[in-house]
Amino acid sequence: MVCLGNICRSSMAEGVMRHLLEQAGISHLHSVDSCGFEPCHLGQSPHSMAIATAQRHGVDIAHQRQRLFVKEDFRRFDRIYVMDSGNYYDVNRKAVQADDMKKVDYLYNMVAKGQNIPIPDPWGGTMDDFEHSYNMILQSCQALTEDLKKTDR
Repeated sequence: MVCLGNICRSSMAEGVMRHLLEQAGISHLHSVDSCGFEPCHLGQSPHSMAIATAQRHGVDIAHQRQRLFVKEDFRRFDRIYVMDSGNYYDVNRKAVQADDMKKVDYLYNMVAKGQNIPIPDPWGGTMDDFEHSYNMILQSCQALTEDLKKTDR
């Protein structure tokens, strides 16, 4: 899960995805992580409003720490989900092999196939903005979980 600062959207997406995989009983089959591109938050926990939003939904993300996207992530992960076009561009700049970008997609494309609809960055916004982004993330992660359950058979 990739966004700009790894303190709002991708942090919530990591937490939601882990939670859903645990509920589905398949967390042992999948590795979930999040990262970003903005180094000013390196090592920090998620934004307090992201933590509060996730917590309201029974998801604990307070233990997470921001890290940067690295080229090795293309080898470590089978799928890489970005939140918006800026994140897609940033990931593309790190691609080493021609096939690297075949692993990358917009997270919300799990709901709206091929439409590349961004999940809005709630940073600097209100709790309603965090809730809106959380709901888009939840819908996407629910669809992704269903997809993974099919491939795990």
